[in-house]
Amino acid sequence: MLLSMISSSAISSSAISSTVISMVTTPGLPQYGSTVVVGLISLLSMKEVLSASKYWNGRLSNSFNLPIIPLLLSFVAIVTFKVVTII
Repeated sequence: MLLSMISSSAISSSAISSTVISMVTTPGLPQYGSTVVVGLISLLSMKEVLSASKYWNGRLSNSFNLPIIPLLLSFVAIVTFKVVTII
């Protein structure tokens, strides 16, 4: 009996503490917002510069599109999160 009361007390206190922790933490995406923006700008800049050179081809274009698309989606998610936070 005593053991079941102690374990139920421990379970309820851990549930309360995890609820408090989850209410305080923010989603992980906006933490790295500046890194995403810097990476996206640098990749887009390099793609623009290299597209004017004689070394530009379809494989190089695909190589740049591979990281740019996820960074662009992350950027859109960060902007959406910031706008929703303000509103």
